[in-house]
Amino acid sequence: MKIIVLGSGVIGATSAYYLAQAGHEVTVLDRQPGPALETSFANAGEVSPGYSAPWAAPGIPLKAMKWLLMKHSPLVIRPGMDPAMWRWVWQMLMNCTAARYEVNKGRMVRLAEYSRDCLIALRAATGISYDQRTRGTLQLFRTQQQLDAAAQDIAVLQQSGVPYEVLDPAGCIQVEPALAHVREKFVGALRLPNDETGDCFKFTRELARLAAEAGVQFRYGVDIRRLVTDGSRITGVQTSEGELKADSYLLALGSYSPLLLRDLGIKIPVYPIKGYSITVPIEDAAGAPESTVMDETYKVAITRLGDRIRVGGTAEIAGYDLTLRAARRATLEHSVGDLFPRGGRLDRAEFWAGLRPMTPDGTPVMGPTAYRNLFLNTGHGTLGWTMACGAGRMLADLLSGKRPEIDTEGLFIDRYHGKRGAPPLPQGVHA
Repeated sequence: MKIIVLGSGVIGATSAYYLAQAGHEVTVLDRQPGPALETSFANAGEVSPGYSAPWAAPGIPLKAMKWLLMKHSPLVIRPGMDPAMWRWVWQMLMNCTAARYEVNKGRMVRLAEYSRDCLIALRAATGISYDQRTRGTLQLFRTQQQLDAAAQDIAVLQQSGVPYEVLDPAGCIQVEPALAHVREKFVGALRLPNDETGDCFKFTRELARLAAEAGVQFRYGVDIRRLVTDGSRITGVQTSEGELKADSYLLALGSYSPLLLRDLGIKIPVYPIKGYSITVPIEDAAGAPESTVMDETYKVAITRLGDRIRVGGTAEIAGYDLTLRAARRATLEHSVGDLFPRGGRLDRAEFWAGLRPMTPDGTPVMGPTAYRNLFLNTGHGTLGWTMACGAGRMLADLLSGKRPEIDTEGLFIDRYHGKRGAPPLPQGVHA
């Protein structure tokens, strides 16, 4: 079957790879000159199934008001007249209940755990290298209140069978020795030993090369303008190079997915939430993190990637604005400088911003649509790197008419429209 994949970020590239492995003839279209040059380019570097959790959680509305008053706030809202922004914020607030949090986190952890297993298998099969480490994630708590609040996450981890450890300061230092220099700044941590780290850009670029060797055609510098339909099926993609045709189409355009879908009458609550990162050269290896440390106070992830430290964070609700703002850089520098003062050269840091495709409940929007040959793989938010391999494998199974290895409950678009609006499944696949 001929399949066109729209987008060559980590989600599009992994989808293309697994589709090629399933025997399909795959073409990938992207406006950029190469793979992973937008949101996948400089993310936090975490592959963190255990840390997969929706932003919509009990207590978040009150926390958000407090965050907005912080000098180094993890949340920034730039109000505008965009109805989609306020609709998304309202939907997220409606998910800030204990019951919704448990359901949403369970769905996210299920996909993320499966994806980590797929990544391990892919690494074993191909030998792919991307500055990976398998030393876990440390969610670091600066206050006792934060440590006590971890009980709800721990309950979901227990229910999902995800290994974890609750550490006192001495235990934190044992797994992250550089924290010994700032022992007075934290009270404990939740450690997720099965989490990994790695450079998403390096991974995507290398996987695209492997996919091309397997027959995938990557067409870069192609503007995707609209999907052409005959009413029940997609018949082509209108691009800057003319109309391109295939048997099926997979949309993996991240934050830009809703813009292409709206002319088809398909509404998905995916909104761009801007995140920032700095990439810092390591100056003192002993003073740098060993893996990922999540600074819970500022919601900043500090990750070791080879000879660099990647520091990522901030949720800025400002539409499709990619302006680099000095105040956000200051927050990232404050977090890493406070916890790892000897680790890197902040004066040589590279500053970057990208748009995370967020859903209000945290779970991505995947699978079939009302158009029988159009499939979605979008809305992974901050967890695109974590969920990429599992999502790509699942979509390859669906397009091949196979039952996915993972339970797909809650991952399709029908969770927003109810069973009456459920899209048709591919022939041979049952929910």
